[in-house]
Amino acid sequence: MDPPPEHYMFGPYKIHSKEVFYATPLSFAMVNLRPVLPVKRFDDLSAEEVSDLWHSAQKIGSLLERHHGASSLTFTIQDGPQAGQTVPHVHIHILPRKSSDFEKNDEIYDALDEKEKELKQKLDLDKDRKDRSFEEMVREADEYRTLFS
Repeated sequence: MDPPPEHYMFGPYKIHSKEVFYATPLSFAMVNLRPVLPVKRFDDLSAEEVSDLWHSAQKIGSLLERHHGASSLTFTIQDGPQAGQTVPHVHIHILPRKSSDFEKNDEIYDALDEKEKELKQKLDLDKDRKDRSFEEMVREADEYRTLFS
């Protein structure tokens, strides 16, 4: 097996391998699942890539649910700009859920929309949002990586 690359590409962005906690030949995960192949839309994935993406999401979701003491999971894909996709790259959001996280279950979609808007502002060079440091991202990836040992 080849060693992991130093960086993975997420759309136009480089993701350092130290931020990655799970990888297959077709997908990798760092907080959210990110396909390795540069594919903009879900329909552009091959059947093999779709299978790998969802099998990876299932495995990662199960471990993150237990790790965070959650009782459920929300999996979402925003496929295209009208669906809220701000990074031109297929990816799945995996969100561990607890009974107390939102008063009404569907409020999670408003929260996701807000986070996507924040990302768009960041991409528009909005300086008000404080990014997490590389060290913080590495610590989180290290923590999650232990779940797969």
